[in-house]
Amino acid sequence: MTPRALVALTVALVAVVIVCAGGLGAIVLGGGNAAAGCIPTPASPAAPSASGPPMVWPAAGDWDGDQVGNAATIVTTGARLAVPARGWVIAVATAMQESTLRNLAGGDRDSVGLFQQRPSQGWGTLARLQDPVYASEKFFGKLVAVSGWQAMPLTEAVQAVQVSAYPDAYAKWEGPATRLVTAIADTAGLPTDGLAGCGATGAWTQPVLAPVGSGFRSADRPGHDGVDLSAPRGTIIRAASAGTVRTVRCDAVHAATGAAWGCDRDGDPVLTRGCGWYVDIDHPGGLLTRYCHMDRPPMVTVGQPVAAGQPIGVVGSTGHSSGPHLHYEVHHRADASPNGAIDPVPFMAAQNAPLRTRP
Repeated sequence: MTPRALVALTVALVAVVIVCAGGLGAIVLGGGNAAAGCIPTPASPAAPSASGPPMVWPAAGDWDGDQVGNAATIVTTGARLAVPARGWVIAVATAMQESTLRNLAGGDRDSVGLFQQRPSQGWGTLARLQDPVYASEKFFGKLVAVSGWQAMPLTEAVQAVQVSAYPDAYAKWEGPATRLVTAIADTAGLPTDGLAGCGATGAWTQPVLAPVGSGFRSADRPGHDGVDLSAPRGTIIRAASAGTVRTVRCDAVHAATGAAWGCDRDGDPVLTRGCGWYVDIDHPGGLLTRYCHMDRPPMVTVGQPVAAGQPIGVVGSTGHSSGPHLHYEVHHRADASPNGAIDPVPFMAAQNAPLRTRP
C-alpha cells in the first residue's frame, strides 16, 4: 500500500485529536500562498503548548507507526504555528537524519529527542526536549527566524538551525520527507500547497522513466541547474505537465571560441557548451520546465500548447554532453535563468511523479 492509503485509516482519529486540542480548526494555516514553497512569506510561531493525547498511526513505506506518528506531530505542530508547508518538509527531513524519527532519550553528548537538540545549547530542559511537540516548536521557532529560509536549499535551511558538523547529510532525506509529509497532510486535511510545488497545478508525469545520474547542484557540479536522467538515445521525452512551449532552439557552441558547433552531431563534455536541442515549457503558477540534449529537432513549436505526457522530442547527446541522457530542469517565478532553478527531485515527488533514483 502507498503511504497515503496507509495513513488514510487514521483520518477520523486525527480529526478528533486536532479539534480536541483546540488547534487546527481554530487558526489560519500557513502555506496558502501558491508559491509558498519557494517565495519567503512571513510566519510568526505561537507560544509553546502542551502535547495532545497520543495517537496511533500505521506504518508507511519504510517508516513504522511510531516514526509516522512523530512525523505527524511535527507536521501538525508546524501547521498550528502557521509555518508554511515547506517548513514541515524541512523539519521532518531534519528529524529523519538526526533520529530516524525516533524520540531518543540520548545521543551525542547531551543531545535528545527527535531533533537531537542539546539543553547545553539553550534549546530547553532535558525533559521538555523529549516532548515532540515542544521540540518541534523550538525547531520551527528558529527556522522562521532565518531570513529567506523558504528560498534556500533544504540543507542550507537546516544548517542555519542545527549547525551540524555534517550539513550535506540532510539532502538525501528531502524526497522521503516530501512524500511522508504529503501523505500526513492529506490525511489530516492540511493544505499541501508549497511542500515543494511552488504553485504547481494539474497532473504531472515523468519526462522519461530513467535513473537520476548527476544531481542538482552537487558538490562536484555546483552549477548543474537540473538533473540528468540516464535514458538511451531515441527514448521519447514527454512534457512533464500541461503548458505552452516557450523556447525551441539549438544551443551548442565551441567552448574555446564561442563559434557555432551545431546540433546535427553529438556534443562533447570538454569541447562544447550549451543545451543542444532543447525545449522550455511554461506551466501555470509561474513554473517552467526545460529539456536538453535532444537528438534531433524537437516535435513542438514555440507557442504550441502541450498536454501532460505529450511527446516533445527524443533523447540524444547534443550540446555539452558526454553521452545520451535527458537534462531536466524545473524553474519557478517564470525565471528561466539559474536564479529560478529548483531541485527537480523533491519537486516531482511532491507532484506524485517521482523521478527514479539510483538503486
